[in-house]
Amino acid sequence: MENKRSKRRTTLQLGFLAFLIIGTVLIIKHQRNMPYQHNRGQIFGTFYNITYQSDNDLQKEIEAELMKVDNTLSMFNEESIIAKVNRNEKVELNDMFIQVFELAQKISGETEGAFDITVAPLVNAWGFGFKTGSHPLKSTIDSLKSSIGYQKISLLGRTIKKQDKETMLDCSAIAKGYGSDVVAAFLKKRGIENFMVEIGGEIVTLGISEKRVPWRIGVTKPTEDSLNVNNELQTVLNVTNKAMATSGNYRNFYYKGGKKYAHTIDPKTGYPVQHSLLSATVLADNCATADAYATSFMVMGIQKAKSVLERHPELMAYFIYSDEKGELAVWYSPSMKGKILE
Repeated sequence: MENKRSKRRTTLQLGFLAFLIIGTVLIIKHQRNMPYQHNRGQIFGTFYNITYQSDNDLQKEIEAELMKVDNTLSMFNEESIIAKVNRNEKVELNDMFIQVFELAQKISGETEGAFDITVAPLVNAWGFGFKTGSHPLKSTIDSLKSSIGYQKISLLGRTIKKQDKETMLDCSAIAKGYGSDVVAAFLKKRGIENFMVEIGGEIVTLGISEKRVPWRIGVTKPTEDSLNVNNELQTVLNVTNKAMATSGNYRNFYYKGGKKYAHTIDPKTGYPVQHSLLSATVLADNCATADAYATSFMVMGIQKAKSVLERHPELMAYFIYSDEKGELAVWYSPSMKGKILE
C-alpha cells in the first residue's frame, strides 16, 4: 500500500515537473517570438525614439506619461508648472517638479554651481552672440548674473521661493533625462524586460535589443558640423541596464588664441568656458542624474570633473577633448573600460 502511494506521489511530481518544463519552454518561445515595438515622435522641443519588446503598441500610454513631464517642466508649454513659476504665478508644485528640483539642487551643490537651472538667460544672451559674432556687453552679463544662482531659489512647502522675482528656472539640462526615466519606469511597471528609451539623445536601456545582444549606443565624434550631417562615431558603448547622457554642443566651436572651445557658459562667471573638453558622456543608474552631470562636466572641464568622479564612483564618464596639438583625445573613467565595445 505504501509502495503504491510512493509511486503515485512520484508520478504526480514528475507530471508537475514536466508541466513546469513545458510551461517554461512555451514562455521562452513566446518571449523570443514577441515583437519589438518602435515608437517615434516629438516632445520637449526634441524627438523621442523608444524600442521595446511587447505584443502591444503602447505609444498612446507612453505619450500620456511624457505629457505629464511636459505639463510640469517644459519651457515650450506656456501652461506648464515651470512656466507659471517663471511668471511668478501662484502654483502648487507636483511630485515630479519637486523630485527634479531637489535632484537639480543636490547636483548643483555637488558641482559647486557648475550645474544651475537658473542659467538660461545667460545661455540665451550668448547664443545669439555666437551666431552673429557680436558678444553681449559686460553690463548685460552683470545685470543677468544678479538674478542667476541656484542658491537664490528654494522649496517652501509645495511652492518655489525666489530671492529675486527675475530669476527664471529652466530644467532643459535635466528634463529629457528625467523624461526617459519616467518612460522606463512605465515600461517596467508593464512587465517589459527589454527596451531602449531615447529622448533628445538621453537614453535608458534594459535587457537586450532586437538582435538579442546588449544595447550598443554610439558616441558621436566632435567634428565641425553645424548642419549636423556628419555622424561619425568616436566609440560604441554597451549601455545595457544603464542610463546614458551626452553633453557638448561641439558641432559649433568658437576660437580663441588658435584653439577651439565648445559653446558652454559658466554660470558663475557669466562667460563661455575656456577649457579643452568638447564632449562629456556619463553613465549612471538613472538618466536625470546622467543628464545633469554631463552638463556639469562640460562647464567644469576635465580636471574638476575627475575630482567629482572620485567622489562618485557610481558614475562613469567618457570625455573627448582637444589636446595641446589641437587633436581629438579621449579620457574615460576606469570603470568605463568594460563598456567600450569599439
